[in-house]
Amino acid sequence: MKALFVSRKDIVSKTPIGGVVDADNLMQYIEIAQDLNIEPQLGTELYERLQNDIINNTLAGDYKALLTDYIKPMLIHFAAAEFLAYAAYKVANGGVYKHTSENGESVSKDEIDFLVEKQRKTAKVYEDRFNDYMCSNASTKFPEFYSNSGSDIHPSRRTNFTNWVL
Repeated sequence: MKALFVSRKDIVSKTPIGGVVDADNLMQYIEIAQDLNIEPQLGTELYERLQNDIINNTLAGDYKALLTDYIKPMLIHFAAAEFLAYAAYKVANGGVYKHTSENGESVSKDEIDFLVEKQRKTAKVYEDRFNDYMCSNASTKFPEFYSNSGSDIHPSRRTNFTNWVL
């Protein structure tokens, strides 16, 4: 069993994605964004700790705050970027189709690319906040962040995780 760190409601309330979007169409992109963007930030051990706490309904304290304040905002926008890139298309037995609306007009690829990039930039701001927070708190609050071994995914070190100030 796999726990998703955000819900459909989180996505539609914090992004331009409307509330009429079918959950079945959106959930797969949340999982993709979580796998591709969040697990590499957390590393396998911390990722699995959060997964287990959610599944067992034991998420609390620093771990709950980490998820709520840092991971969710980042994941919401990464998931929106994933979804927006494919939202207009449907693959069926007859091929690939582009949806059209009766009361709207299709947007260009450039416009979609703009929306995707805007969501990615927003996610990156939250990612930077996460990295700053982990730089200051991982060693004391989240021992799993440093306990990955073997084939585990080790946390991405996009920022400097040392105490050196230059």
